[in-house]
Amino acid sequence: MSELIYEGKVKQVWSTDDPEVIEFRYTDQISVYDQIIPSLIPGKGESLNRTSCHWFDLVEKENICETHLIKMTAPNRCLAKKFAVIKEPGAIPKDMENVFVPLEVICRHYLSGSGWRRYKRGDLTSEELGFEKNVELEEGVKLPEPYLEVSTKFEAFDRLLDREEALEISNLSGDELDNILKIVLEIDEIISREAKLRGLIHVDGKKEFALGKNRKPVLVDSFGTLDEDRWWDAKSYVEGEIVQLSKEFVRQHYIETGHQPKLYDAREKGIEDPPIPALPEEIIKRTSKLYTDMYERLTGMKF
Repeated sequence: MSELIYEGKVKQVWSTDDPEVIEFRYTDQISVYDQIIPSLIPGKGESLNRTSCHWFDLVEKENICETHLIKMTAPNRCLAKKFAVIKEPGAIPKDMENVFVPLEVICRHYLSGSGWRRYKRGDLTSEELGFEKNVELEEGVKLPEPYLEVSTKFEAFDRLLDREEALEISNLSGDELDNILKIVLEIDEIISREAKLRGLIHVDGKKEFALGKNRKPVLVDSFGTLDEDRWWDAKSYVEGEIVQLSKEFVRQHYIETGHQPKLYDAREKGIEDPPIPALPEEIIKRTSKLYTDMYERLTGMKF
């Protein structure tokens, strides 16, 4: 009998009759700023599952790396390989196989989102982003090279890590981490290629991994969806306009209504997060249509 193993912000992980296999069940919940919004988005779970399975299939067909996906079993469900999860930082044995890597890799191709906000604050320099020193950058500029960052898992909030702490937390060797970063770049080449064919720009995204047999990287969780990645319309970008095709406009709603500033202020002071308000019906409908439309644009298949 299946049991709920883990419930995240937008998906559930269930056990199966096979101890080495788990089932992912994608919900219609939506989250921003590590808060679950008390509004459901019709079709969102199906869009996430089917989009992610599409990318997993492409990665395997092009022999980039192994993935955790076994098969899609329903529009919003799929079976995946199970990996051990060790949450204590630095506690994963250096020779352990079939274990989840407690890191998240972010790859940025354009200056947007939190990368842009950090640059404006002075926490990220033009030189770090691959430009000449002291060059003044504009929001949305294409980066000279993909910019890779690594953040934590298993902490209350994602936190960016330098290389030394990433290796310390994960107990990966330098070569193992470099191999994962190389794979992320290869995956993003596929995503950018496919997006370009459909009039889209892949702005940035995040990926997670496990170590399988012989500690080979295995791509896990979800990626290439509207929850993990940011997308723009290519034609509009060429014409000088950034048209967001991701849940960034949901984040913007909470910035404009004042919730995000209140939330960040509370976290800065170490007090309890203010509850996040529900979305207006208009934004729920707009978000639902975005998820279903983007599934079709990203995959070339009907929803």
